[in-house]
Amino acid sequence: MRKLSYGMNVTLDGCITAHLPGQPSGSGDIGWSVPSDELFQWWLDRERANSLSLYGRKLWETMSSYWPTGDAQPNATSAQIEFAHNWRDTPKVVFSSTTHKVDWNTRLVTGDAVAEITRLKAEDGGPMAIGGATLAGTAMRAGLIDEYLLVTHPVLVGAGIPFFAALDSWVNLDLVERTAFPGGVLLTRYETLR
Repeated sequence: MRKLSYGMNVTLDGCITAHLPGQPSGSGDIGWSVPSDELFQWWLDRERANSLSLYGRKLWETMSSYWPTGDAQPNATSAQIEFAHNWRDTPKVVFSSTTHKVDWNTRLVTGDAVAEITRLKAEDGGPMAIGGATLAGTAMRAGLIDEYLLVTHPVLVGAGIPFFAALDSWVNLDLVERTAFPGGVLLTRYETLR
């Protein structure tokens, strides 16, 4: 059985994006989450350890708008170049009923996300990461997430897209790691107790 992790940068008040006044509720600002070199390296190491990345539409659009050519950007660091290469090479699955085309070692799933994630977890293979609040919320409610990684930045944004979805029942977790990064950023990693 493959392990499924959900991790993102999060504000202290639990948001993965900050709401932009005058913008639709689904849009948001992530300018508060610029990583230090150490944190970026941690994310790179984490991404290299995954054998499959699962994306919701919005996160897919964000990632695919930058990382296919992230290594060619002016002033790209060696870690950013490596992240771009890894991002292109890692197999990806995008879950969307409105996206019609995906590239860069990616396949599109338009049907039942819970059924497909359950099938993927049952396969042999390395760890998987899930990203995007809506898709992760669906997996959370179905009890499919094995590990939560919160990279908490010391900022309050007041409103935005929350990291955690509304749940039908409690999920008990075990704190297995705490790591501090520059700028007061704190990683906490939890495993789901089953």
